[in-house]
Amino acid sequence: MYNNNFWRNNYRLNTSYNFTDKLKVTAMGEYIKSGSDNRGYLSSSVFIWHHRHTNFNQLKNYRDYEDVHIQIPGDDEPPNWQHTFFSNPYFEQEVLVQPNDKDRFLGNLSVTYDFTDWLSLMVRTGTDLWTDTRINVDRYERTRNGARRAGRYSEEVLRNQETNHDFILTLNKILGDIALTVQAGGIQRKNYYKMNYTRVEELTIDRLYNLGNNASPNTNESAIMESQVNSVFGSATIGFKDFLFVDVTGRNDWSSTLPSGSNSYFYPSVSLSAVLTEMFPGLYSHTLSLVKLRGSWAQVGNDAPPYKLQQVFLPQGLWDGSVPKFSESKEIASRGLKPEITTGLELGVDIRFLDGRIGLDAAYYEQSTRDQILAVDIARSSGYNSRVLNAGEITNKGVEISLSGTILELPNGLTWDASVNFAKNESLVVDLAPGLNTYVLWTDRGASLEARVGQPYGSIYGVKFARTEDGQIIFKNGYPTTLPGQHVIGNITPDWLGGISNTISFKGVTVSALIDIKKGGDIYDMGTSLMRQNGITDESAVGREEGVIGIGVKNIGTEGEPIYVPNDVVASTRTFMSYYSGRQYHEAAVMDGSYVKLREASLTYELPKKWFNNIFLQSVRVSLVGRNLAILHKNTRHLDPEISSADLGYNYGQLPSTRSIGFNVNVKF
Repeated sequence: MYNNNFWRNNYRLNTSYNFTDKLKVTAMGEYIKSGSDNRGYLSSSVFIWHHRHTNFNQLKNYRDYEDVHIQIPGDDEPPNWQHTFFSNPYFEQEVLVQPNDKDRFLGNLSVTYDFTDWLSLMVRTGTDLWTDTRINVDRYERTRNGARRAGRYSEEVLRNQETNHDFILTLNKILGDIALTVQAGGIQRKNYYKMNYTRVEELTIDRLYNLGNNASPNTNESAIMESQVNSVFGSATIGFKDFLFVDVTGRNDWSSTLPSGSNSYFYPSVSLSAVLTEMFPGLYSHTLSLVKLRGSWAQVGNDAPPYKLQQVFLPQGLWDGSVPKFSESKEIASRGLKPEITTGLELGVDIRFLDGRIGLDAAYYEQSTRDQILAVDIARSSGYNSRVLNAGEITNKGVEISLSGTILELPNGLTWDASVNFAKNESLVVDLAPGLNTYVLWTDRGASLEARVGQPYGSIYGVKFARTEDGQIIFKNGYPTTLPGQHVIGNITPDWLGGISNTISFKGVTVSALIDIKKGGDIYDMGTSLMRQNGITDESAVGREEGVIGIGVKNIGTEGEPIYVPNDVVASTRTFMSYYSGRQYHEAAVMDGSYVKLREASLTYELPKKWFNNIFLQSVRVSLVGRNLAILHKNTRHLDPEISSADLGYNYGQLPSTRSIGFNVNVKF
């Protein structure tokens, strides 16, 4: 990417020391330094608008054309392919930079004391702290249509910290045929977030980015969010003769983000597993080396974001130039929030063949989440935009299957291991709040992504093409027709997910590769739709002179007694593509998000131990690792199907995911 870079350096240290045979101290620290001279973003791209005839070499060398570039007299914008909405993209990359500098520290310290060989206590504290300083140059000084617009920029400093303190008392005891492990403990989690933001509304000297270079008062914003959760927990694992195991857990949280009386919530779990090949020795053989059945029931609780219990007032600048103004938040808070509770049931089986060389693991699960904490839209006539409440129930059920095995294992040390994974999930919105039938996740030009009662989560609604019973689009006067009202035109949930991994090792050299597969899952691709309308995509080039014939049928009968024949009416390509822009007919913007990707590949070499037998090194490994290396298959013509806004199936010309290649050195002392 032009004038764009990114750097990241990691420094990590792990150490432990046994002060006595009973007392052990372990410490870990990691420092990560990262930043960019001009960080990227996954927002919309100018390239969904640019013309095909644009010479980007000329745009890049815009300084060579400043004296001869034809533009509105008196305007001083850099040469560009058009000035209505956009500036020269190379000029923007040079001038409207967005650098950042981020420091992150992760550390923990734990002390373990063994009272006896069966009773121990671990006390631990840890933190994850980062600060990010960002500069955003979002406007330069220019004249457009005779009007001056001043330069503007902002500085933002973010700080985030999560600190955990916990202790765990562990008992391990063998009582005849029974193995018993009991744990009890507590944890305190504190979260702190702070944002300071200053914007220079008008630069005195253009392109001098300093908070003191202001021709008018700066705009200042600040925010602090704090929360705390205190917890106690316990667990017990009972094993009988190494073939029957029972696990029971329980945890209670007290959250600062929930109201008094509802801020305490308990969630337990229980699981049972049985190794049938140990329980019934006659089942065991070289062919069938393990059969393990398992089942579990569990609940998980979750609290609310901070400050959703009371109405707040937000600063709105100055009134009459001197009196501070505040306005009430447009979101109605709720003093009666309850914790979210997710309840899950899982049944599974683990089977191994040929002394463990081949393994099959399969699981079926059902999950229900109740009282989700959401901000739902309400009538604007109320004076507010949304209201925070506990909303209904969403269920998920599905299967997960994994097949793994050692394909090759030779006496000379050559091994080849492989695995295949498959997962499928089905969701259903069972209920929302009283009087609420749908929860809108996003909306654009009449299309929307919703969680609607009685429908799967993530259904896309919009204008749908009128079709015959066999699915052919019905045309009239050469253009597609639509059904009245809104209909389901897609869903963001994949039909299934899969993965294939292979690892080959020989004499210290290891080669591995991971392929990710996604089948189904729709994308509302407004970016491609607008490129069609703007004549940028290759399909929009068809029939520009002679017109285009849409694929489908036309009705030569009546509405009551239709007679469908192949459509043969020539339509204007420009008008035809505007119908397929998604602005009028939303179904035209729905794309299949399936893909097959080479997600990761690595080459690792472990140095022979004889090279450092006489020094304090245990092992040294060097690796070359690549991620997002290639898209092997996709059904979208003009975009990376994995890129969408917040995984909500919406694309507006975002740039594709980046390929990364790194070199690692792993040294053990």
